[in-house]
Amino acid sequence: MAQETTGSNGAAAADVEMVEANELRRRSKPGDRARRDGEGAVPAEEEAVSVERAFADQRVPSWREQLTVRAFVVSFFLAVMFSVIVMKLNLTIGVIPSLNVSAGLLSFFFVRLWTGALDKVGLLRQPFTRQENTVIQTCVVAAYGIAFSGGFGNYLLAMSDRIASQSTEANDPQNIKNPQLLWIIGFLLVVSFIGLFGLVPLRKTMIIDYKLTYPSGTATAYLINGFHTPHGAKIAGKQVKKLGQFFGLSFFWGFFQWFYTATDSCGFQKFPSLGLQAFNNRFYFDFSPTYVGVAMICPHIVNVSVLLGAILSWGIMWPLIAKKRGDWFSAELADGNLHGMQGYRVFIAIAVILGDGLYNFLKMLFLTVRSLRFQLKKSNASTLPVSDDDTGNSVAPVSYDEERRTELFLKDQIPWYIAYGGYAVVAAISIGTVPQIFPQLKWYQILVAYIVAPVLGFCNAYGAGLTDWSLVTTYGKLAIFAFGAWTGASHGGVLAGLAACGVMMNIVATASDLMQDFKTGYLTLASPRSMFISQVIGTAMGCVIAPCVFWLFYKAFDNIGISGSEYPAPNAAIFRSIAILGVDGFSSLPKNCLTLCGIFFAAAIVINLIRDLVPKKVSGFIPIPMAMAIPFYLGAYFAIDMFVGTVILFIWQKLDRANADTFAPAVASGMICGDGLWVLPQSVLALAKVNPPICMKFLSRGVNDKVDAFISTL
Repeated sequence: MAQETTGSNGAAAADVEMVEANELRRRSKPGDRARRDGEGAVPAEEEAVSVERAFADQRVPSWREQLTVRAFVVSFFLAVMFSVIVMKLNLTIGVIPSLNVSAGLLSFFFVRLWTGALDKVGLLRQPFTRQENTVIQTCVVAAYGIAFSGGFGNYLLAMSDRIASQSTEANDPQNIKNPQLLWIIGFLLVVSFIGLFGLVPLRKTMIIDYKLTYPSGTATAYLINGFHTPHGAKIAGKQVKKLGQFFGLSFFWGFFQWFYTATDSCGFQKFPSLGLQAFNNRFYFDFSPTYVGVAMICPHIVNVSVLLGAILSWGIMWPLIAKKRGDWFSAELADGNLHGMQGYRVFIAIAVILGDGLYNFLKMLFLTVRSLRFQLKKSNASTLPVSDDDTGNSVAPVSYDEERRTELFLKDQIPWYIAYGGYAVVAAISIGTVPQIFPQLKWYQILVAYIVAPVLGFCNAYGAGLTDWSLVTTYGKLAIFAFGAWTGASHGGVLAGLAACGVMMNIVATASDLMQDFKTGYLTLASPRSMFISQVIGTAMGCVIAPCVFWLFYKAFDNIGISGSEYPAPNAAIFRSIAILGVDGFSSLPKNCLTLCGIFFAAAIVINLIRDLVPKKVSGFIPIPMAMAIPFYLGAYFAIDMFVGTVILFIWQKLDRANADTFAPAVASGMICGDGLWVLPQSVLALAKVNPPICMKFLSRGVNDKVDAFISTL
């Protein structure tokens, strides 16, 4: 971790986790970074230069002073902005990069504008502190996190008849529930808060006693600490300027492209840049600033893996399987039918996702058990210390920074009865409410989920602290199988499994995010109490903002969830297929699909095993199975965009590494934000029935001659 404030931006730039169907995190041997001698207890704050001495002359505000009105006003507007961006990514490719850098930059920038304006007129009463900055960061991330864990691009949309109509199985009324704004908000409100209470009593154990690194939380803290020094503020200003420039360019490009998209098959996004034959196999560059920006945040190996997956699937496998039409599957089936060509795309992708997820789940479980065993031996304790007042097992501080941070972290306690009581109350409300929304899911099934959830939440939060991997959707898929099979096909097992997936994902995701926030607060001297309250307020914002943003998309674009459209929502079809597979078994698979799925399932496990066994310098060149599976269903077009983005970043790093590390996240964020926010005016135009005036389309010479001949007869 960086030792100077300028390095904080580089640390944050390294926060490049990406979220796909299982919220894929960095796969660059993070265990080597987070563990020493295999035990995962390396202090992230080992520094040659003291950070806290630089802030020693600044008073640390009380937890109430950290929770300001301006903080939550700024948080609300940023939450809306980032929810739109995450929603668009959810409904297009399902790949979501870390937006922590841009959230931190913009929160710092807007509050500095606010305080600067008040200071000029002599009305500034409270200066902007890093603790308040941390509160904003926590609130914004909690709010736009609901746009992902709320299932708008996976389990929730998978319940709709749009997705169900793509299959002949389980498309009856008891396995379908179309999205409606009110029930979505109600469902999220009763399931999103319970994860916040489950692990609160273990915060001291995981942050102070075990010294879990939580790399994303640590990088965010260094980013915020760096902003609040004179040199860091200067760097932040330059980064915001760069973000603003590319935001404007990206937004204008989206506006310019819109004029040429009279239909779904028109426009720059349908430009056959690699030829018409490649275009027919979904190989083309679609001029998307979003995907190029995503690639500049994701690691190079992720982007290369996506391209390799596209070449393997759309370049080799699907053309070969298509030749078996009439033999392996009926020649009369449409391309999007799950009993035909689409079945191979979806189920082979699922096999890779499940193989990758199972391997990493077992690996995380092994690392967690081994590290816990070491920690318990080390402290000579037989149980986990959960009391707020239990400081007997704490290791004596070894530095001024650690002493200062530990003192303030333990100062504002969250009483145990708030945690346990809150969990019990929210669980009781949820057990009574969720079956009213989903009658297929019984109250006793919800009760079982809430009994098991704290254990799974702890495993995920502990694993994230060790390695920065969050396996949220892996736990969600396990819930689909378990509760779907428990309910049975004849009693709405598909819908029950998807609803249970939503319950589990929200619990596990919020519990892990809260621990990341506690780590950030620990390193910035923000009060755990203000962190917890900010997380609660941010979650409440997200439970309203995210459904409203989704509803805007859903009403404005009638092709959401349709393969080949602008918003194919690939994970929705995958999640519903998993639910059908869990209820009906393998009978729904087309011919030879099960054999191919078994081969790819095993291959995903073997590749992951090889990545972990070979030296780190070698593993960095081995593709990631999860990333390879993403284009199996979608196509290669976004893989081309991401490869272009990674080439741009690679060349930039070769020419000027320091400059690239400092400004690449800001440039990428500007591209993503500008293109993402163009969706708002685009949606308004669509709702107002204002259509683009021009169709720019590309035809082969032969087809063009026929079109010209036809036009000449008019």
